Amino acid sequence: MPHPVPFNASSAPLMTLQTVLFEQAARAGRSRLDPAELAALLAALGALTTLERSGTAQAGSGELRVSLQHSREFGMVLSAGLGGFDGALDAGLFRRDRARVQALAELSSAEDFLMRCKGSMAYQKLLLRARRQDQAAPDAPLLALFENLLILASADPAAPFTLTKLDLEIRLSLGPIEVLEAHCEFAAPALQRRARPIAKIEQLLHPATIGLIGVSGTSMNFGRIILRNLLGSGYPKTQLTVIRPDATEIDGVACVANLQSLTHALDLLIVAVAAEAVPALVDEIIASGAVASVMLIPGGLGETSKSREAAALLGEKIDAAHALSSGGPIFLGANCLGVVSHPGGYDSWFIPLERLPKPAKKAQRNSVMLSQSGAFMITRLSQNPWLDPSYMLALGNQTDLTHGDLLRYFAQRPEIETLGIYIEGFKDGDGLLFAKAVRQAVLAGKQVVVYKAGRTDAGSAAVLGHTASVAGDPALFEAVLRQAGAIVARDINAFDDLFYIAGAMHHKKIGGNRLGAISGAGFEAVAMADELSADGFSLQMGELQPNTMQAVAAILQAKKLATLVEVRNPIDINPGADDEAHLQIAEAFLLDAQIDALVLGLDPTAPSVRALQHSLLRPGYDISDPLSTVQLMPPLVQRHDKPLVGIVDGGRLFDAMCDALMDRGVCVFRNCARGTSALRQYIQARQATAALCAARPKD
Repeated sequence: MPHPVPFNASSAPLMTLQTVLFEQAARAGRSRLDPAELAALLAALGALTTLERSGTAQAGSGELRVSLQHSREFGMVLSAGLGGFDGALDAGLFRRDRARVQALAELSSAEDFLMRCKGSMAYQKLLLRARRQDQAAPDAPLLALFENLLILASADPAAPFTLTKLDLEIRLSLGPIEVLEAHCEFAAPALQRRARPIAKIEQLLHPATIGLIGVSGTSMNFGRIILRNLLGSGYPKTQLTVIRPDATEIDGVACVANLQSLTHALDLLIVAVAAEAVPALVDEIIASGAVASVMLIPGGLGETSKSREAAALLGEKIDAAHALSSGGPIFLGANCLGVVSHPGGYDSWFIPLERLPKPAKKAQRNSVMLSQSGAFMITRLSQNPWLDPSYMLALGNQTDLTHGDLLRYFAQRPEIETLGIYIEGFKDGDGLLFAKAVRQAVLAGKQVVVYKAGRTDAGSAAVLGHTASVAGDPALFEAVLRQAGAIVARDINAFDDLFYIAGAMHHKKIGGNRLGAISGAGFEAVAMADELSADGFSLQMGELQPNTMQAVAAILQAKKLATLVEVRNPIDINPGADDEAHLQIAEAFLLDAQIDALVLGLDPTAPSVRALQHSLLRPGYDISDPLSTVQLMPPLVQRHDKPLVGIVDGGRLFDAMCDALMDRGVCVFRNCARGTSALRQYIQARQATAALCAARPKD
């Protein structure tokens, strides 16, 4: 794990100089350093500036552009990339991390950032020039510069001014680094929200008592649906209270007139009233001191231009309550679908259970889904019931609780192994809290899969109208979340695939990147091969050992397929191969020390494969047959610690086969390209996580 640069005696002179220069410029009414102040700062950084020697540098002659910039979401970000005219090129022309690399200063060391830079086009150009001139690689001067920039990034947050931007256009020579252009801005520190008392998330998720406001006694409004879902999920009536002055009971649940009439404290209060009634109700909730956590269901708080001022005032009230000795209540929402907490025994979504049943697909759930959009969770669960998370929480507008708060809580829970998170935007500073929580989670052995909406201008505008979020820079988001250890999905399909495979493969061993591929058709083998490489990471087809080739040849001989199939990797099995042939060859591949993972095409349309729920042509030759893939494959998966992905590329006729396999813990994809791509991305992420854990300082 990279070690951030701490404040110490050796860094004090540089940080003191920065403070003096900022105060001097501020007294002159400036928010940026002038040339003389810049020259002093650059000299302290160990760089030789040409700012005082106008005309010695030609326009566009910079080799590297290095920046420190304060991001609204992530705090200080260090970046480096192409300089000069090259730096003006559209980053979209380059592969990821080639035009520019970005990293959170707080999670970086100079060595770590230099290693990231080495894959960039800018560094490769510097290295090529150094080799042609028989010079040393530029590592030493760059390392010294990055160390000093990280010192500047770690300045005391209590200082009167903080750095907001430092841009350097540099050229490397035989002497010190030469700065051709420089620009430095600063500002007073932004006010930060108080820390939320995240320990109360325990009461939100495992409430011993729940209250509801906004339940109709005569119609099926959102509040009434939530009450029905709570009861339908088995939450005891005796632990529920409806707050309604004109009723004594609704659906068998006792009612009280108001919060002051409660005879006991509430772990959770669910608020399902009109948006305009929320501010006054929040005042009452805070004043009562009887509520630990609150779920704000109403939309319209911050999503429209007219409501943003009121929403901001509401957030300030809640924030002020956290200064109380009790910490005040925590609030989830507003514009919040609700929570499903299987361990807590309740479902508070306002979607009727008849439209979204939640049958248990796993004996032991080990995942969490956090989403700013409730509809995102609904559609994911509806289409992918095998995700079946232990907890599902909709954050809505993050009026109080944020992505960072919830991930910090779940990062500490040992039973949680996989987290899937949908994000539209971060509150100020919460991106940094979230990234640090990602790092905490992956070092604890968890996988965090993240999808970020608002990757385009149109998407960003839609985000603002949905949950009042500022989408932020998608390239920065991806860079820093990958640095923290998250698996970042590029689109919704990739999120589904990666969240699913992360849960299915959590306990499998990732030994390397050598793939075995067994296909039922030539196109499958080609499609698998086409998905081996992307974004600078590649799987490779493993070379089968002689004993494996002999074992496969014997299987083919026994199945009378020896003259039809060539033993190789990838291997293309003839449609005459039955279930047993597929799985015996798969096991031979898995036993090969040169194979780290396997993609297995299960060929459901082949007449020899028992893939139908009921066969009319051959009664009993179906998925219930003891020799079917459905019966034989789950034990095979359990016997081996290597990842095995099954491919069932067929239509609805084969849904029953897939359902039965997935119910029994087999990782199945319906498309060979998606399955291979997901496996590649997952292996890449697991290897990156292993590197982070290996670099962690030992206790």
